[in-house]
Amino acid sequence: MRPSNDLPAVYLCREAVDFRKGINGLAVLAEEVMDLDPFSERLFVFCNRRRDRVRILYWERNGFCMWQKRLEQDRFFWPRREAGTVITWTGQQLNWLLDGIDVLRMQPHARLRYRSVL
Repeated sequence: MRPSNDLPAVYLCREAVDFRKGINGLAVLAEEVMDLDPFSERLFVFCNRRRDRVRILYWERNGFCMWQKRLEQDRFFWPRREAGTVITWTGQQLNWLLDGIDVLRMQPHARLRYRSVL
């Protein structure tokens, strides 16, 4: 369940988001704060304050879908210094972010290996 590298545009909300917000709250942020159309079948990416979780919201034909990734030890390299409320990336850049790669420096997180969730 990864985004295609060929996506024409992915929209990142530059500011941290309260992850108590669900699909409706994120759709409102996409429309009112990011000033974009949440029904545009584009990906809207949000990060929490600790930068250990990312949520992706998108409209698919007849309803919203939300996808989340949580990092166990590291933090996402979130581009907070860029100007504006919205950052536009490609699908490839989003996949790098999800892989734990700092897109600006191209440095990855270490691979973690666990044997049990207990």
